[in-house]
Amino acid sequence: MGETRSLFEEPPAEPTAEQGDSIAGSVADSEPHPTGILPAQELVRVVHATREVRALEPIGDDQIQPASIDLRLGETAYRVRASFLPGPRASVQEKLKEFSMHEMDLSRGGVLEKGCVYIIPLLESLRLKHRMSARGNPKSSTGRLDVFTRLITDNGSEFDQVREGYKGPLYAEVSPRTFSVLVRKGSRLSQLRIRRGTPPTSDTEHKRLHEEFGLLDRQLSAEEIKNGVPISVDVIGGAQAGNIIGYRAKSHAGLIDVDRVDHYDPREFWDPVPAPGRHGLILDPADFYILASRESVRVPPAYAAEMIAYDTLVGEFRVHYAGFFDPGFGDPSAGGEGAKAVLEVRSYEVPFVIEDGQIVGRLAYERLTEQPERLYGSAVRSNYQRQGLRLSKHFKPW
Repeated sequence: MGETRSLFEEPPAEPTAEQGDSIAGSVADSEPHPTGILPAQELVRVVHATREVRALEPIGDDQIQPASIDLRLGETAYRVRASFLPGPRASVQEKLKEFSMHEMDLSRGGVLEKGCVYIIPLLESLRLKHRMSARGNPKSSTGRLDVFTRLITDNGSEFDQVREGYKGPLYAEVSPRTFSVLVRKGSRLSQLRIRRGTPPTSDTEHKRLHEEFGLLDRQLSAEEIKNGVPISVDVIGGAQAGNIIGYRAKSHAGLIDVDRVDHYDPREFWDPVPAPGRHGLILDPADFYILASRESVRVPPAYAAEMIAYDTLVGEFRVHYAGFFDPGFGDPSAGGEGAKAVLEVRSYEVPFVIEDGQIVGRLAYERLTEQPERLYGSAVRSNYQRQGLRLSKHFKPW
């Protein structure tokens, strides 16, 4: 990983040659690639050298994750009548004039009520260069609170997608679904991955990665690796004390401050879900569940992964609101062997039976432009390395 140094020292110059676009070859090779997701040391460069990421207040070292930047809420939240996308001919501010109901000052904290939709300008903005694009996603702790968060840009036609060369402000759409939450200026609900170029990926490369690293702790046939690596759900839970396989959120629980860690009694907010037996777990569309994967997951240091959240072919439910998996997650080199994927699950419209071992999502892996100088769990304050079934960091251990 190279010598130890602060990430805010000037990193090596970025590669410019258009070469090595195939991810074939040894993944242990630390040579930089011209395309891929930017690791921590390159994120520092786009903040301080090229200034492609800017902010109204200085960006702190602890915002830089192994392959993403934490985004911070600004000081004003706009309660809106409905979710929206601005589309190619409008800015977010122009749409807010049409849909905003009232403004809330977050400088001293404000409550985002469940069932409501808010648009919040972020402290960070972008001035991306040619071939640079980005993607947003909720942080893991945000998804585990069932706070639906999406990134919006001016003239954008898709949530969470930042087009190549975008120059402008960033906004978070925030909609608490289960718990009302207390946030404030500087609270971090989402994160941003920045990508250079369009690195190729394919099922052939996923198969090769699995053969070399063992992306899951079970054998996979070639036919199973399709549009990523399949993740299945555990509804037996034999290793969990009391045979508990998950947690169901209480319908009328109290307020959660998103900046408090290891603070709340989980019993005031969650009911344990025991193993349901041979008929599977019936998901009630009115409820939100925390479950875990059967498999342990591994993300090699030179790669990042993302959970594909929803596929109508596997059932009418959504899994994993927060889909980013950092380099080193579950990897022995970062002390993460045995880490499960925690699944945030909500059924749509009708009750749905989910059975043990059922495929609920797929992990898509993408290379980084170079080996990161910090890994999930080793050089950052990672909350979920080596996790099994786990609630968000806001709750004390069950």
